[in-house]
Amino acid sequence: MKLEKSSKTIITLYAIICAFWIFLFIVSKYALIDSQLLETIQHFTQIPLVILPLVGGIIGLKNSLLWSGVKSVVGRSSMALSLGLIAWAGGMIIWNYYLFFTNNEVPYPSLADIVFILSWPLWTYGIWKLSEAIGVKFAFRKISNIFFVVPSLIIFISVYLLMYVARSGITYENPFKLFFDLFYPLGDIVILTVTASVYLLLRKFLGGIYKVPVLILFFGFLLNYFSDFLFSYTTTQGTYFNGHIVDFLFTTTMFVLSLGLSMLSPSILDSRIED
Repeated sequence: MKLEKSSKTIITLYAIICAFWIFLFIVSKYALIDSQLLETIQHFTQIPLVILPLVGGIIGLKNSLLWSGVKSVVGRSSMALSLGLIAWAGGMIIWNYYLFFTNNEVPYPSLADIVFILSWPLWTYGIWKLSEAIGVKFAFRKISNIFFVVPSLIIFISVYLLMYVARSGITYENPFKLFFDLFYPLGDIVILTVTASVYLLLRKFLGGIYKVPVLILFFGFLLNYFSDFLFSYTTTQGTYFNGHIVDFLFTTTMFVLSLGLSMLSPSILDSRIED
């Protein structure tokens, strides 16, 4: 598949970010700089978590307009997925404000969390609309027992991992903290269940030039699931810090989702027709 200029831009951004992470790993492993300077540099790992989803979201919105916006199913899907990325970037903007412009630790919950959770319903809606565009109605006619078994297993395992393992030993005195501690894992469970269900239904329909971007998007939501689990676990255990490997996993997640959206462009179809 021929890559769009926008896709190449996202890949280039991710390559630069990876080079920064490699530098950070080397100076950390071999103690090439003092700990205070290292901590300052580690804070800068949060900036790509604004840039990548913001750029990816803007590109996705542009593509959704090329799909006739809300007038088409693919346009609505691309728009919702893009707005989900932008909402996630908005949460990270607030996170970075606390990190760089205040002397306090990032509170939990905070305004950032209120913006973050907007991503979950937008992504869920976007994935479902994408499934409609691929042909979920036809796939339902050939539904099998595995369709019910796999999502059930995902829900069962996710409840255990996200609500018991990742958040074990937490006591709740703040009702807002309780709300977000329930909403985050439930949102992850819903997104992963919908994504897995759509993939199981449509794996035989995933053909043509849009097979790759759709699979990339599905993989991005799988990465997001594991990133959220690792973040919840490390924060609960008190081992998380800015610049933790989980931040690189989140960065990779935003890259994958942004790349998938950039490739979901009608211009690919136009170029194929011209060829």
